[in-house]
Amino acid sequence: MSPEKQVVQVDGRDLALSNLHKELYPHFAKGEVIDYYVKIAPVLLPHLRDRPATRKRYPDGVDGGSFFEKNAPSHTPDWVRKATIPTPGSSRGRDTLDFVVIDDLPTLVWCANLAALELHIPQWKVGPRGGLHPPDLMVFDLDPGAPASILDARKVAVLLRDLLDADGLASYPKTSGKKGLHLYVPVEETDRTSEYAKKAAQRLAADHPDLVVAKMGRDLRKGKIFVDWSQNNPAKTTVAPYSLRATSEPAVSTPITWDELEAAKTKDDLDFGPDDVLARVERHGDLLEPLLTDHQPLP
Repeated sequence: MSPEKQVVQVDGRDLALSNLHKELYPHFAKGEVIDYYVKIAPVLLPHLRDRPATRKRYPDGVDGGSFFEKNAPSHTPDWVRKATIPTPGSSRGRDTLDFVVIDDLPTLVWCANLAALELHIPQWKVGPRGGLHPPDLMVFDLDPGAPASILDARKVAVLLRDLLDADGLASYPKTSGKKGLHLYVPVEETDRTSEYAKKAAQRLAADHPDLVVAKMGRDLRKGKIFVDWSQNNPAKTTVAPYSLRATSEPAVSTPITWDELEAAKTKDDLDFGPDDVLARVERHGDLLEPLLTDHQPLP
């Protein structure tokens, strides 16, 4: 075996890891990416479990090309769980694709070894026999249009939290790992999340037209926060909690508390790298654990 490859055993599975010294970020190599995912796995895997994963791969690092991978590649080990999902209108011209479901540590390490820096998942789950469940999460993506920033998105997050709270819904924030914020609401399984989220975003935009936009047009977003409700469409995905992001430095989509969000003074206060996130989990545990347990009826 090439010195660039080494075989490791992960929970009883043999994995051949390659190019561990290859920098996927400046001064952050593939071996460090794998190490982060192994260490964060106890809190990450519950959020990935039973959700078909779209992997964004960067084989030549963040400064090279990238591609979204939905279908399991031909060399996928037979022990990796796959789910066959309808994909009407697929660019591959196929009615279904075989998605990877990252249920365990060997699968997570296998994905990281393929330079899948970003892990994106839908708001619904697939059952043990492959049945598709209705969504059990609702998400809002708060996307700043320049010159607005994540600090402006924070104001909108608080307004949206209060609107949801008035409807009896608790919500939980995380950074996108890039320039915005994500707000999650765990719900009892329902097909109405997209409809509700659109109306909530429209209500917020009507109440705060100087700050919020709920329409898709990019020309409407300058200096405002686009409350993107469309990620509740079953065909769409959102980057998973604790996933790395392909930015100039290693960044993580990071769960935060409302107190932290409201106290943030600068953008740097809402910017977290892998070491920061591991330390935060040591201190706080999983701040998004309610997404796994506290499912609320949608009004």
